[in-house]
Amino acid sequence: MNKSDLVQRVAGRLPNLAFKDVEVIVNTIFDSMGRTLSKGDRIEIRGFGSFEVRVRHPRTGRNPKTGKSVDVGTRKVPFFKVGKELKEKVNNGG
Repeated sequence: MNKSDLVQRVAGRLPNLAFKDVEVIVNTIFDSMGRTLSKGDRIEIRGFGSFEVRVRHPRTGRNPKTGKSVDVGTRKVPFFKVGKELKEKVNNGG
């Protein structure tokens, strides 16, 4: 499922809202999540999971095209940890 599929599903479940309004709502949620993570804060959605930013320490990588060693600096990456209820839904077929 991609973002446009999500907008269509939400719009289908909320026929009293215009498609454009649903699109604005979904975009607002994702924008807010992105801003929260960029500040280094954690997001927890009960029953679904949590999002946080983890720091990857510097390391020596390899350029796959040339095979040369490349220094990769410290960087931050988003990380998702699935919640217990979602894990059970996935494992039990929904």
